[in-house]
Amino acid sequence: MEGHFITTPFGARSMSLAMFAAQAAVQDIEPGRSVDKWKLFRQLCEARPLLGISDRALAVLNALLTFYPRPELAEEHGLVVFPSNNQLSLRAHGMSDTTLRRHLAALVDAGLLLRKDSPNGKRYARQDRAGEAREAFGFSLAPLLARADEIEAIAEEVIAERLALQRLKERLSICRRDVTKLIETAMEERAVGDWEQRFEEFRRIGLLLPRRASAQTIRDCLDELELFRQEIVNDLELLVNVRKMNGNERQNGRQIHNSNPQYPSESENSFRKEAETLVEHQVDSDGEETAVPMDGSSRVSISGGRPVEGPVRAFPLAIVLQACPEIEAYGQQGVIGTWRDLMQAAVTVRSMLGVSPSAYQEACEVLGPENAATVMACMLERAPHIQSAGGYLRELVRRAGQGQFSVGPMLMALLRAHGGARQRAG
Repeated sequence: MEGHFITTPFGARSMSLAMFAAQAAVQDIEPGRSVDKWKLFRQLCEARPLLGISDRALAVLNALLTFYPRPELAEEHGLVVFPSNNQLSLRAHGMSDTTLRRHLAALVDAGLLLRKDSPNGKRYARQDRAGEAREAFGFSLAPLLARADEIEAIAEEVIAERLALQRLKERLSICRRDVTKLIETAMEERAVGDWEQRFEEFRRIGLLLPRRASAQTIRDCLDELELFRQEIVNDLELLVNVRKMNGNERQNGRQIHNSNPQYPSESENSFRKEAETLVEHQVDSDGEETAVPMDGSSRVSISGGRPVEGPVRAFPLAIVLQACPEIEAYGQQGVIGTWRDLMQAAVTVRSMLGVSPSAYQEACEVLGPENAATVMACMLERAPHIQSAGGYLRELVRRAGQGQFSVGPMLMALLRAHGGARQRAG
């Protein structure tokens, strides 16, 4: 049984007031007190950031605990362990003597161990005739027993902070997903507003968050992002209400009020386009002229051919070029400034990737020429990962015909992958 002691270190090691205070603290251990040593060690691992000890120091402490013969630390059984450096190194996974001494000193400085040095600095125990250790010299685990309640409280605090941080990150992840998909929806539905600018603002908010952010930094970013999300939700709710009032999404002459007054000129332009029901004429690869209503309805042949059903909504050209920068190399003089330039470049890319004219024509009929050209630009970005470009395009067209594919998610995924791409004017 180990009694209370105040002892000074052996050799050149100096005595400090902190060491004296640590030895004095163990005298306050309640009689009969015991704790599970491995449960206490797990709590130490949790509390490590606030205790200022390294994981290597904990590995040394773990090795020391293996030399304590009982599962519970109790004063009545003694609290001093006295392994040699050689044996301690073996149980610390072959740690070198120099590293071992450094981490032992760190544990002593942190107040988790006490040195009880013998007159000659050796570690050993004296036994009585019955073989019981009467006095031992080595490392005392008494501070662990004395600080068990403190260590448990620190561990609970660290766990609570980690769980709170995890919940904040989950909320942030969900909010990011919501904003991304709401912007995609607004672009697909051609909602009034500069959605490209909003996407850039969303990226700016995300760049404010460092890789290892504190809980407060994440909370501030989350607050700003949730406010940003609510603004988008308000605009989309207004769009839904206006369309309900008109009773038909394709009805011309409707007026959409934008709740964001930051872009009045664009809102007026959008209203004029819908009110006047402009029609853009395009020529497909067979020479057949088709009329493309700008209100998002299906394309209809105007030269006697069969009706061609399919959505013609296209993303802003600037968004397509940001997501698919490689397509610009196939434009005239390496520049794409209009949708016609993009569609001409897509024909070149189609031939280069080995897509048959019939497959591309089918894509134009189902997706619309703008979206078909956008898909070719996306396929060019992913070309190294596509084994059969023609088969891949036909599968996308088949799924689009069944309502299982749209260009938006593919384009936005590439846009996120090119997060550092420069802005381009559409």
